[in-house]
Amino acid sequence: MKVTLENLTKIFPSRSKKEGKDVVAVNSFNIEIADGQLVGLLGPSGCGKSTMLNLLSGLQKPTSGKILFDDDDVTTLPPENRGVGLVFQSYALYPHLTVRQNITFPLENRKGKDKLTKDEMNAMALEAAKLVQIDNLMDRKPGELSGGQQQRVAIARAIVKKPRILLLDEPLSNLDARLRLQTREEIRRIQRSTGITTVFVTHDQEEAMSISDSIIVMKDGILQQVGKPQEVYDEPVNLFVAKFLGTPPINTFDGFVKDGGLYIGEEKVLDVPHAENCAVTVAVRPEGFEINPHGAFSCHVDRVEVMGRDVSIVSTHECSHNPLVRSIISSENAQEVTGEWVKFDLKKNKTYIFNKETEERIFF
Repeated sequence: MKVTLENLTKIFPSRSKKEGKDVVAVNSFNIEIADGQLVGLLGPSGCGKSTMLNLLSGLQKPTSGKILFDDDDVTTLPPENRGVGLVFQSYALYPHLTVRQNITFPLENRKGKDKLTKDEMNAMALEAAKLVQIDNLMDRKPGELSGGQQQRVAIARAIVKKPRILLLDEPLSNLDARLRLQTREEIRRIQRSTGITTVFVTHDQEEAMSISDSIIVMKDGILQQVGKPQEVYDEPVNLFVAKFLGTPPINTFDGFVKDGGLYIGEEKVLDVPHAENCAVTVAVRPEGFEINPHGAFSCHVDRVEVMGRDVSIVSTHECSHNPLVRSIISSENAQEVTGEWVKFDLKKNKTYIFNKETEERIFF
């Protein structure tokens, strides 16, 4: 099912009578999610991700704008009539019910021609449980399950009613690192098996980039960029997106453009013939450094960290916005790091410049 948002806005009135300033949680959002896609909704805490999910599910009403499921306007439709499956961060399982009873719970409220027999509900529950690989746990209660198993029960409960759209609100945040990795791969497998259009909300950019067909990056309720994960990583439209995506994070420096050259400090690090003279923020991905004894960019070596296949050179530079500059190179080149200083060439496709004031990208 295709999901379309047209000028969607949600404003919460201020709780303070003195300040009287309303909170714009979602601001004029326009986007189209293709049928059968898994979309990662990504951004820092407080950017409006969960509000967006609540608007899609019908738990909150928008201040203005429209929500369309295919060609159906569901903006004012109550949650129970939208055909939405919602998985919460806290699982929200009923502790006194078994796994089977938790999964069948959404089916028990059907009435009229949609009413199901007990055997039909159990069969549908077993089908959903097999999909998430917990069919051998049907008679256990949530307290007897691990965190990952409880999460799978929550997903099974959401998909058992065959929703038109599946909404996942930070479903992995309560799991440890190894289990997060396993469960996010399971979510991708389940989504592909069912073909349900899915919106996956997270603040973890690695999670979003690893399993999503496309990602939506938000800040302060405003859409920043949308696209395939690798495309957004490689071609950020502004400084916020560049800094938000990537582990280790991108390195940023004070710089300036002068007569077709990009400078960091006194060093001309790149030719930028199409850029106008101005003060800029220079951003370089950790993998954007190449060691060269005669390179254009000099940093003071703090330490070298060996990470198996790769080596991370941790250095400092007076123009850096962060205390440390992190450069990732091949372990084969590690022996070239000698002395207190290291020289680099910067890869043009991993180096970005942004307007100092607006933080919008300057293409060169």
